[in-house]
Amino acid sequence: MVKNSAILLSGGMDSTSLAFWKKPNFAFTIDYGQKAAMAEIRAARQVAKEIGISHDTIAIDCSSLGSGDMAMAAPLPNAPSTDWWPFRNQLLITLAAMKAICRNINLLYIGLVKSDSSYKDGCSDFVDKISRTLSFQEGNIEVMAPAIDMTAAELVNMSKIPRTLLAWSHSCHVSDFACGRCRGCNKHRLVMEECYGKESC
Repeated sequence: MVKNSAILLSGGMDSTSLAFWKKPNFAFTIDYGQKAAMAEIRAARQVAKEIGISHDTIAIDCSSLGSGDMAMAAPLPNAPSTDWWPFRNQLLITLAAMKAICRNINLLYIGLVKSDSSYKDGCSDFVDKISRTLSFQEGNIEVMAPAIDMTAAELVNMSKIPRTLLAWSHSCHVSDFACGRCRGCNKHRLVMEECYGKESC
């Protein structure tokens, strides 16, 4: 069966690199109430335009259910890190699948990398289980995380994404402009240094 594919494109460097590597038919960006939503949408829209793939935005305000940096709220007591939003990947995949089935999409890419495995919904076991759940339901949608065993830098290098395109990505968790201090900004800086040297930052 020919796969009609989409990517969950946050506008961050991982999903941006994955989009360039896999070049799916569609890209979905979700405004779920996170503080940097507008910047993520702008970045994802430009990335999709540069790659030449169709882009849709889904807006569902779940800000009252968030916690941590991305919601500008205190982390919950059981949060594994300050940027943890409970069940976020499960939420985003479900919303993307609801859009995907309208587009007759049967393959959804997600931009998880090795460091995401510190979260339950960022590990291979989660991807297998959520994929089986969606495959079981109408639409028979498969979820794939091709870079889940790679570091973010390895994904950037594997994708061969031009640095000029990667520059559109937005990684800050707390602002529409890079704060330079949050976990997202720190990761962005370290990956850019590893791939392009310290002078890139």
